[in-house]
Amino acid sequence: MSTLLARLGSHSFRHPARVLAVWLLILMAVIALVLSTDGRIRSSVTVDGTPAQEQLDRIRAELPDAGGAQGSIVFRAGDDTPLDAAELGTVAAAVRAAEGLDFVVDKAARTAQRQAELQARAQSPQQLQTMTAMLGELQRGTDPQGRPLVLDGTPVPGVTLSVDGTIAVYDVQLSDALDDLPPGVADELMEAVDGQLAGTALQAYPSDSLLPLEPPVGGHELVGLAVAAVVLLLTLGSLVAAGLPLLTAVTGVAIGVGGAFGLSGFYTMTSTTPVLALMLGLAVGIDYALFILHRQRSLILHEGMSAHDATRRAVGTSGTAVVFAGLTVIVALLGLLVLRISFVSTMALATAATIAIAVSLSVTALPALLGLVGERVVGKRARARAAAGGKAEEHRVDRGWARALTARPLVVIVGVVLALGLLALPVADMRLGMPGGGAASESSPERINHDLTARALGEGANGPLLVAVEKPAGEPDLAGVRATLDTLGGFEGVASAALRGTSEHLEIYALTPVTGPLAPETTDLVHDLRDAGYGVTGLTAINIDLSQKLADAVPLYLSIIAGLSLLILLLVFRSVVIPVAATLGFLLTIGATFGVTTLVFGTVLSFLPIMATGILYGLAMDYQLFLGTAMREAYVHGATPREAVVEGFAHASRVVVAAAVIMISVFGVFVLTDDITIRQFGLTLAVGILIDALLIRMVLIPVVMSRAGRAAWWLPRWLDRALPRLDVEGSALRN
Repeated sequence: MSTLLARLGSHSFRHPARVLAVWLLILMAVIALVLSTDGRIRSSVTVDGTPAQEQLDRIRAELPDAGGAQGSIVFRAGDDTPLDAAELGTVAAAVRAAEGLDFVVDKAARTAQRQAELQARAQSPQQLQTMTAMLGELQRGTDPQGRPLVLDGTPVPGVTLSVDGTIAVYDVQLSDALDDLPPGVADELMEAVDGQLAGTALQAYPSDSLLPLEPPVGGHELVGLAVAAVVLLLTLGSLVAAGLPLLTAVTGVAIGVGGAFGLSGFYTMTSTTPVLALMLGLAVGIDYALFILHRQRSLILHEGMSAHDATRRAVGTSGTAVVFAGLTVIVALLGLLVLRISFVSTMALATAATIAIAVSLSVTALPALLGLVGERVVGKRARARAAAGGKAEEHRVDRGWARALTARPLVVIVGVVLALGLLALPVADMRLGMPGGGAASESSPERINHDLTARALGEGANGPLLVAVEKPAGEPDLAGVRATLDTLGGFEGVASAALRGTSEHLEIYALTPVTGPLAPETTDLVHDLRDAGYGVTGLTAINIDLSQKLADAVPLYLSIIAGLSLLILLLVFRSVVIPVAATLGFLLTIGATFGVTTLVFGTVLSFLPIMATGILYGLAMDYQLFLGTAMREAYVHGATPREAVVEGFAHASRVVVAAAVIMISVFGVFVLTDDITIRQFGLTLAVGILIDALLIRMVLIPVVMSRAGRAAWWLPRWLDRALPRLDVEGSALRN
C-alpha cells in the first residue's frame, strides 16, 4: 500500500498539470450539472415499513387532498389584547386571500360542497337543518380547545380562536406536498396574508412546515475556515503551505456537495444532507491534507530530503494512514444503509462520497500542488532553525508530556474513566424525538407560532394525530361517526377528537393529545390507539415510529461498523490489544458526548445518536490511526514498547491536536445556526472530537499501550500469517 501511494504521490508531484487538469474537469462537470438541473431541497420524508407511513399512504390514496402539506398561521395583535371585530374581519380576509391561491385548499368551497350534498340527501328543511348542525358539531369534535371564528353568524372554516380571544389559529392545507409545488409558494402564501394585515396591529406567524425550504448555511462556515487557517499557519509555518489544505478541502466540498445538488432530482435530499456533507467534507479535507503536509515538512527539515522525495515518502506513509482513516469513516457511514430509511441513506451516501473525494484529493491533487510550489513549501527561517539543531527541542515538551502520563498509568486511567462517566450521567434522561418549531430560536416565526398555538389550544395542538377508521361504502352514518368520536375521545390522553374527512372506505379523525408531540404520554396514546385496532398517522406518529425503528436497528448497525472497523485496525496495527482498546475508549467518548448533548438540548433528534455514533467512530479511528501508526513505526524500527509510545506521541501529537482543533472549530460554528438539526449535529460532533481526540487518543490510549508493553503489539502467529501486510509504516520505502 505504501509503495503504491508513494508512486502515486511522486507521479502527481512530477506531473502537476495533468493531475490538476483532471480535477478541474471534474469540478467543471459538477458545476455544469448543477446549472443544468433543478436541484431541490425537500422537507417530506418517508419511513417505509412503519405503521404510520402505511396509514398515511392509504389516506393519500383514498383522499388525494389529504396528501398536501399542512400547517398553521397564527394571528395576534401586537399588544396581545383580545381581537376586536375589525381585526377578526381582517383575519377572515387574510384567510380568503390565502385560499384564493391555486395551491391552497379552499375550505369555504368545501363547506359549500358538503352543504349541497346534505341538501340533496335531506327530505325536508327541518332534516337539512338537523343534519347540518350535527355535521358541524362532529367537525368541531369532542371538547374542542378554543372556539370557532364566527362572522355575521357564519363560521369561518379552519379558524379557531383561543378562549380569551387574543389568538386566532388558521389551519392551512396545501393542494400538494410543499416539495412538489413550484419554488416560492411559501413566500407567496405569506405575502398574500401579510397584504391583508397592512396598516393593522395584527401579526401573522407561519408554522415550520410552511416556511421556504433552504439549506441552513450562512457565514458560519467562514468562521470555521478562518480558525482553520490560523491553526494551519501556526502548525506549518508558511502561508503557502497553510493555503494548500484549505484549497483542496474547499474543492472537495464543491465537488461533493455540488454533485449531491446536481443529482437531487433522483433522490430525496433534505436540508440536512448538503450541510452534513459540507461540515464533514471541510473538516476531514483539511485534516487529511494537514497530516500529509506536516509529514512532508518534517522530512524536509529533519532528514534533509528534497521536496519531491519528502512528498513521495509522506504520501506513502501518512497518505496510507489517510486512506485507511477515510475508509473507516466511509464504512461507518455506509453502515447506515442497513436502516433502510431513505433520507438517512441519502445523507450517508452524500457524506461518504464527499469524504472519498477528500481522500482522493489529498493523495493526488495535494502532491500536484506541492509539485508546483516546490522547495518554497518550507520557508528559509524554518530551514535555518532545523539546521541549528531544533529537532530535539521541537519535541521536548511532547516527550515530557508522554513520559509524565505513562509514569502514573493507573491514576490517569481511573481519572479519565471517572470524568467521562460523570459526563455520561445525563444520558439516562435522554429523550428521542424530532423537535419542530418548539426547538427553534425564540424570535423565529415558527417558534412564536408553536408557543402561541400551545397557549391558545394546548400543547397537543402542535402534534395532532390522524386516525383512520374503516366505514361501509356510501354516505357516512352521522350517528356512527358520533359514536366513534365518543370512543376516541374516551382514550386517556386525548384532549379532543373531530371528524376531518370521509372517503369511500375511510373516515378520518383528528385527535388532539393533551400533551405535546415529544411527551412520553403522547407515545403511549399512539400505542394504545393501535392496540385498540385504530390506524394512527400524522407527523407525530411518523416521528414516533422513526425513533422506534432507529432504536431497533442500533445493535445491528453497531455490530457492522465495529466489526469492519476492528478488521481495518487489525490490518493496520497487526495487534489485538490496540483495536479493542480503541473501541472501548470510543464507548467512553459516546457516553460522555451524548451526556453533554442531552444536558444542553434535553430532547435529542431521533436519528442523531445512530448517525453521530457512526461518524464519530470513523473520525475517532482517524486519530487512532495517525497516533498509532507513528508509534508502530517507532516500534518496528527498534524502539522499546514504552519508548515507541513516547516517540510516536512526540512526532504525531502536535499535528493531531491541530487537526482536532480544526475539526472542532468547523463543527462548532454550526452551533450558531438557527436550524435545530444542524445545531445538534454541530455540538455533538464538536464535543465528541474534543473528548475523543484530547482525552481518549492523547491521554488514555497511550497510557494503556505503555502499560501493556509488548502485549500491545501481540498478534497470534496464525493470524499474523493469515493477514496481508499493508506496510503502513513505510518500511519498503526506507529500504
